[in-house]
Amino acid sequence: MALQSPSLDIGGAVLVTPKPTAGGRGYWQSVGRRLRRDPVTLICAGILILLVLASIAAPYLYLADPYKTSMIRRLYPLGSPNHWLGTDELGRDMFARLIYGGRLSLFMGVTPVVCALLIGGSLGILAGFVGGKTNMAIMRIMDVFYAFPSVLLAISLSGAMGAGTENTLLSLTLVFIPPICRVSESVTTQVRGFDFVDAAKASGASAFTIVRVHVLGNVLGPILVYATSLISVAIILAAGLSFLGLGVKPPEPEWGLMLNTLRQAIYVNPVLAALPGVMIFVTSICFNLMSDGLRAAMDVKA
Repeated sequence: MALQSPSLDIGGAVLVTPKPTAGGRGYWQSVGRRLRRDPVTLICAGILILLVLASIAAPYLYLADPYKTSMIRRLYPLGSPNHWLGTDELGRDMFARLIYGGRLSLFMGVTPVVCALLIGGSLGILAGFVGGKTNMAIMRIMDVFYAFPSVLLAISLSGAMGAGTENTLLSLTLVFIPPICRVSESVTTQVRGFDFVDAAKASGASAFTIVRVHVLGNVLGPILVYATSLISVAIILAAGLSFLGLGVKPPEPEWGLMLNTLRQAIYVNPVLAALPGVMIFVTSICFNLMSDGLRAAMDVKA
């Protein structure tokens, strides 16, 4: 059973909502064709793949040591010999630190969303399918977290737990569980009212079988689209926490932390100081545009 996906506005994000239609394999083939015909999505996917591959292969690219300092070479401008993106305030090669920083920044963006997707998605599907008191209990707990702005909640949790990569991942995961749970609950509640679910119940199928066979396939698409859009938010939040000293600790290369350490250099070499911000912007906008392209491709009415 595949989806037909008109739009739904949940929490300020336009999502696709499930509507049953025939021909599951044909539907996903149609989604793939739409994605391949979208040049913006393809360009963004290419940029992200390049960033991921460069970050993974960083130890094998014969880059300069991203931790090696030299006060003689500090704040070299762009185009300098052997340092074509210049050096930072401690003389470390900027190109190497940007590549190595992508490893942490992408990890901090993707991992919390994946963890929140597993936890929040499961809770939302449970709340939407069971309904009643179970739905009320789960969603009221989520509403407690929803009462706080995501930025304030992330700062509060990171400040309470202390700086560090693990604490930042945990705080961001807790921030993203409520919105994913709400989206999952909403689309699952809609799917629960479809005729094929009622027919499965009437045939004596167990609740687990109905969820696995009939519900999950229809709600997974909208949830994944929404989760993809959250990756850009996670990257920005993680960079913001590192900028405030609540995220990754020095001397680890991470784009938000690099922005913090280079903030004084903006008066001497503003282009150099802006490079980590450019990487954050490009990566975030690519994830956002990919999410928009995926949503449009899944909307078979378009």
